[in-house]
Amino acid sequence: MYRIKQIFLVSSANFRKWRKNPQVLLAFGLGFVLCFLLTDKVLAFSEAHHCTLQILEPFIWTFGDANSILIVSLCLLLLFADLPNLNNDVPFFLIRINRVTWMLGQILYLMLATFLYLCFILVSTCILAGAKAYPANLWSDTAAALSYSQIGKKIAIPAFVKVLELSFPYRCTVHIFGLMLGYSLLMVSLVLYLNLFRSKGGMMGGVLFSAFGFVINPEVIAKWFHIPQAQQRMANILFGWISPLNHATYYMHNFGYDNLPKLWVSYLFFLAGSVLFFALSLRKIRTYPFDFTGTQR
Repeated sequence: MYRIKQIFLVSSANFRKWRKNPQVLLAFGLGFVLCFLLTDKVLAFSEAHHCTLQILEPFIWTFGDANSILIVSLCLLLLFADLPNLNNDVPFFLIRINRVTWMLGQILYLMLATFLYLCFILVSTCILAGAKAYPANLWSDTAAALSYSQIGKKIAIPAFVKVLELSFPYRCTVHIFGLMLGYSLLMVSLVLYLNLFRSKGGMMGGVLFSAFGFVINPEVIAKWFHIPQAQQRMANILFGWISPLNHATYYMHNFGYDNLPKLWVSYLFFLAGSVLFFALSLRKIRTYPFDFTGTQR
C-alpha cells in the first residue's frame, strides 16, 4: 500500500509542473486549434444546409479519420518529449524510493496525462459543436446527408453508412476514443523507452512511428505504386492489419462482412504493445546511468 502511495506521489509531482509550463500550454492550445480546424468542415456543412447536429458527431467524423488522429497525437510529443524529466527533485525521490517505483510513477503520469489530453480534445469538439447541437443518442440529419450521399467523400469527411447502421453516437464515440487512447499510449510508451535507451531518441522515434503509420496507408500506397482498383481491397485489408494508425481508425474494422481486424483485436494490439514498451522501460531503468549536474536556483 505504501509503495502505491509512492507511485502516486511521483505522478502528482509531474502534474504539479504543469502550472505555467509553456510546453503544456502549447500542447493543449495547439490541440484546441487543431480541433477547430479539423471540425470546421462538419460544422460548416451543417450550418450551410441548415441540418441538425448531434453533439458528438464533430468528434466522430473528425477522428474517425486516420490523418486527424495522426495530427492530434503528434501534440503529445510536446508533453512527453523529455520524459522522464530528470529535474532537480529526481535525486530526492531516488534517495527515498527505488528506481522501479519511480519509473512506475512516470508510467502512471504518462497514462493519466494522455487520457486527460484526449478528454480535452473530446470536450473541445463538443464545445465547438455549439448550442444548436442536441445530446440525444440518435444520428442527425447531417450524418444521414454525409453518409448516404457522395457529399462526405467530396469534402473529405469519413462518414460511412456502416457506421450509422451498426452503431449509435455514444457507442461509436467510446470506441473512437478508446482506439485513439490505445494508439497514443503505444506511441508515448515507445517515446519513453527510446528516451531511456538513448538521450533525446524518443522525439525521433515518435516522429518515425507516426510517419510509418502515414506511409502504410492503403490510399497512399495505391497512389505511389499505381495499384489497380481491383487490388486495392486486398491492400486495404493487408495494411489494416499491420499499420498501428489503421488499427486506430474506427471504420477500418470488421463489422461482420470483411476481413479487417475486429475492435477487440486492435485493443489487444495496443495493450500488448504498450505493456511491452513499459516493461522494457522498467528493465532499462535498473541500469540507467543517471547524470545529475547539480541543482539550479
